[in-house]
Amino acid sequence: MRLYVIGFLILLPFVLQAQKTITISGKLVDQETEEPIIFASIGIDGKSVGTVSNTVGEFDFHIPYIYKDYNMVVRMLGYTNISAKISNFVNQDTIVFRMEKSSKVLDEVVIQDSLTGGDIVSAAISNIDKNYPNEPFIMDGFYRDLKKVGGKYFSLLEAAVKIYDEDYSAPKNKDRLRERVALMEVRKSLGYTNRFTRYFEKFNLLEDLLLHNNVRYRQFPTQEAFFNSFKRGQSTMYNGRQVHESTGSFPVPEGGGTMYVKLYVDVENYSIVRMEYKRTFASEVLRKKGDLISKYISDTKTIDFKRYLGKMYLSLITLKSQINWYNEATDELKFETQLEQELLINNIEIQPDERIGRTEKMRRYGLQYQDERYNKEFWENYNVIKDTPLDEEIIADLEELGTLEDQFEY
Repeated sequence: MRLYVIGFLILLPFVLQAQKTITISGKLVDQETEEPIIFASIGIDGKSVGTVSNTVGEFDFHIPYIYKDYNMVVRMLGYTNISAKISNFVNQDTIVFRMEKSSKVLDEVVIQDSLTGGDIVSAAISNIDKNYPNEPFIMDGFYRDLKKVGGKYFSLLEAAVKIYDEDYSAPKNKDRLRERVALMEVRKSLGYTNRFTRYFEKFNLLEDLLLHNNVRYRQFPTQEAFFNSFKRGQSTMYNGRQVHESTGSFPVPEGGGTMYVKLYVDVENYSIVRMEYKRTFASEVLRKKGDLISKYISDTKTIDFKRYLGKMYLSLITLKSQINWYNEATDELKFETQLEQELLINNIEIQPDERIGRTEKMRRYGLQYQDERYNKEFWENYNVIKDTPLDEEIIADLEELGTLEDQFEY
């Protein structure tokens, strides 16, 4: 028995080392209302590893075992942070975390009181160079897109990617991608062979999503009327810091329609913490296929940033784009299409030793044509945005051709 115990103690460090990840499953709810808290940030104190809660507040956080003695931190706009030691949650079932609304009120001073919503937005845009990365970095990300026609989902694509950027300096061309992206893994449903795919663009949708980062690409109107449209809202808290809220709307001359923007801006340094955006479009014809024409209806997106080593980095971007198809002769609506995209950043490396070279970066054409063989083991421990019960409708649509697992293997 003594020899057995000694042998076990000798082997114990190797057993622990073999346990590469710890998975914490949780659900975030409001302490008072029990309502789910969606797209909250879950991370490790002092580290860049992280994930987010889904649309019912649930998450699975895969954590490298070396961080077992660190604290897991949950952050959400308007709530007090939750912080607890990671090792406390090992081998537990789904844990309910109840988040408390922040009761701290912004300390008003005369100069802050006089700031308008436009002043706050102007200061935030002017301070992008100061508040965002000014040295090279690589982000690990999880990308997902879903295509929907006539209210029914028919295709899913997910990718694990690495995104390299030199810094957040203002680009000369706001429509040309500055980042370089390398694909690590791709998996897709069989819906990409569906006849309706021809009604969606064939270009690289992930590149297009990255170009939707208004902060990175300085995609803000410069007209005075844009800044004058903003109204200052209530101040709130995020990650222990005070945050301004400013909301505005602006008619867009190029392409027509209206832009609606809500910005959450750090009171201390005027960094943009979160952006909520919607744009409606005028009835401009985009494409023609046979006797059908398409018209852009709307874009709706959110962009979240997280602070790491004193700078703000992209944390999450979501985008829903709706394009409708009409009979060219009668202008009768034939069907609606919707593209849903998400990009979650789950790790950041500053001043990386290696950069993404020209031969490594992804191609300009669609990701569905760039995939390798499905790697099930890889996906089991990769931080993704967790599926939700709401996704049962999506999965039911997609699995008419067989289970998703079988489709990924195909």
